[in-house]
Amino acid sequence: MNDNEIKRISRLTAILTQLQSKRVITSTTLAEKFGVSVRTIYRDIKVLEQAGVPISTAEGKGYSLMEGYRIPPVMFTENEANALITVEQVILKNSDSSLVMAYRDAISKIKAVLLYATKDKVELLANRIAVSPATPNMGSSNSLTLIQNALTAFKMLNITYQSEHKGEKTKRDIEPFALYYTLQESWALIAYCHLRKDYRMFRLDRILKVTSLELDFTPHQLTLASYLKDKENKFMTPDT
Repeated sequence: MNDNEIKRISRLTAILTQLQSKRVITSTTLAEKFGVSVRTIYRDIKVLEQAGVPISTAEGKGYSLMEGYRIPPVMFTENEANALITVEQVILKNSDSSLVMAYRDAISKIKAVLLYATKDKVELLANRIAVSPATPNMGSSNSLTLIQNALTAFKMLNITYQSEHKGEKTKRDIEPFALYYTLQESWALIAYCHLRKDYRMFRLDRILKVTSLELDFTPHQLTLASYLKDKENKFMTPDT
């Protein structure tokens, strides 16, 4: 599945959500919201209708869902909700601000579909969990979600990286492979570095700038388990 197909599936899902949340919505409004042409919206609506979604068309007014049709909500057990709320307290202390923002948005959507009784218990639990302050002087970053997207889409990145000991700044074209986290080092990116012609580990708090390139790379045959085992044997450290 390519990027265009993924974007279209995401848009179709979002259109369905819009139709469910509004009585009537026009093709022009949908086109402006998703940054596509009205003709594209016409095609998307047709795809949804072919998939069995009962969409009504009011001439000159817009689209609406047939009365009574609803997307089944995602339901969580109390234990599942508690697990998500517990992890939330840890995530909010994370050193990467992009991860914190994305998780906060996601957990808000999850809380919205909880049963009232579960919501009350979740709120109580959230107020009874605390996480100790982050390690002093731990570096921060805001590039984790961008890197995650590049990793799963097999897109190369260009980074400006500052080494830990010499403070040297270098520009690298890299192929993101995996993410690694320790309490001491925070987040690190394992990637194939075209400058070093080998896999290297880059601390996110030392990546001064990161840009996603419109260049695909072939998925790595290396497994994360084998890389970490090799790292342990060679006592490899983050790239310097």
